[in-house]
Amino acid sequence: MKESNQNRDKLNEFFDEKEYIKNFETDKSHSILLQSAFAQASDIRKFEIELYWKRATYFWALIAVAFAGFFAVAAANFSEGKALFLTVITSAGFVFTFAWFSANKGSKYWQENWENHLDLLEDSVTGPLYKSFLERREEKDFYEKYITGPQRYSVSKINQWVAVFTLFIWAVLIVFSLLSYKNGYCSFSFILHLLIPVAALYLCRLMISKGGTYDDSHNPRFGLRKVNIHHDISQHVSH
Repeated sequence: MKESNQNRDKLNEFFDEKEYIKNFETDKSHSILLQSAFAQASDIRKFEIELYWKRATYFWALIAVAFAGFFAVAAANFSEGKALFLTVITSAGFVFTFAWFSANKGSKYWQENWENHLDLLEDSVTGPLYKSFLERREEKDFYEKYITGPQRYSVSKINQWVAVFTLFIWAVLIVFSLLSYKNGYCSFSFILHLLIPVAALYLCRLMISKGGTYDDSHNPRFGLRKVNIHHDISQHVSH
């Protein structure tokens, strides 16, 4: 990860606050550029939050199906191939959960990107509205303070901890599915079973090393499809 961050720093240019002010004219409250940038950043931030929950719903569905499949197979009255099915389901569930965990981190990265833009752009547009907060005075009642009252919790961080706990559950279930194999742990078939969770871990490793945003310079090619309107002279003559 450290090497990846170093490569990203080489590919991107980083500037100071003066350059940011120059590019977005944050010192000019009536600047059209500033107004447009603020509106765009605000809209994209809302869009990123919507995408966050849509992605979460998508992964929750996959994980729920995986859990349902695992317990259905575990409760079934057959033994032939049961350990293999359990290993496949638990490995898939682990990959789904790790993908959810990683997607959450990616969503949080881009959400914070646009929040940082709003922090820097808003002063000359709305004042420090987004940076300011209003909260209750410290509650003395135990239930109001720790149970029913509001707290400055991060919803995305809570989701991350839920994902970590779910990963732990899948890891335990993978071990359980491997231990349920009854034909000997030194057999060739067990080694094949073992390759499934190993492949799942390798895939998760690839998500970390190869799943980052493309930071190299973009040099796209521009092209247009050629469209011609056919003009048939003979039809006009016949009429």
